[in-house]
Amino acid sequence: MIDWSGIRASVLGDECSKDGIPKVQLPVLPAAVMEFSQKADDPDCDIEELSAIIESDTGLTCQLLRNANASTNGLKHRIVSPHHAIAVLGIKRTKLHLSTAALQNALPAKKLKLINLASFWNANLERALFAKRLARILKTDEELAFAAGLLQDFLIPVLTNELDNDYVNFLTQTDSDPKSLVDFEASTFGWDHAGAAANVMFDWGFPDDLVCCVFYHHRGLSVLADEKLGQSAAAAVALAGLMPDSFRQSPNGLQQLEKLACNWSDFDLHTVAKDVFSEYEPQALESTNYIPFKTHCEKMLEAAAEV
Repeated sequence: MIDWSGIRASVLGDECSKDGIPKVQLPVLPAAVMEFSQKADDPDCDIEELSAIIESDTGLTCQLLRNANASTNGLKHRIVSPHHAIAVLGIKRTKLHLSTAALQNALPAKKLKLINLASFWNANLERALFAKRLARILKTDEELAFAAGLLQDFLIPVLTNELDNDYVNFLTQTDSDPKSLVDFEASTFGWDHAGAAANVMFDWGFPDDLVCCVFYHHRGLSVLADEKLGQSAAAAVALAGLMPDSFRQSPNGLQQLEKLACNWSDFDLHTVAKDVFSEYEPQALESTNYIPFKTHCEKMLEAAAEV
């Protein structure tokens, strides 16, 4: 059993550090989430009361059902209501998905300066599905990995909109020796979006396991090799953080995943990429600019064959 609270305290402390939270306009959590979290800890609260809280926010309900069905792909019947979600997932896992849905719903729907929102959500979905698949291989919590995969970049739209001049410098860096996004942020701001997101989530009272998975999501292969976290959802999420995206967060991430696949018999990168695509495609938002992970892998194989 992993002591997530102890790990969170070791990296963030026992109280949220405001120094670790960028001074930008943060999303506002729906009141339904706060009320659900409080009621969920009451042993006398029943499913009807909890589901009624969720149903009071239509947008939150829709996003919760979308996330829950994506994470539980393979169920004979789709989850069709908050009551059904609680009955199938249980209160703890519903709270996990509700927190994820709340943050997704709270992010700006307006046109962003540096990010195509449809492509951004598609990348999040693929990362979440990839993390879930890796969690299955690692025999760890698939739903935690899925939720953290969806949430790991939730601050990026806010940060890039308010600090766009700085992030333009990242996007226009030369290809000869590109920095990863977290290295660029650390040298530019003194913080990175992974640590900042974990601090924000801790401040909002999110579960420690989810906070930790988001905190470590750009630590890559080092998390897989970690004695405590190597067989956890955090490792699956960190590997998903190596996937290529339009923001080029991890410039050499795909090569690292390919090398890992060559040394890990249980991990067939191209089979996982195809499986992820089969789950991703029916749920993807329409975007002419988004390149699915499977396509990145196919192009890598083609390039290798030409050498």
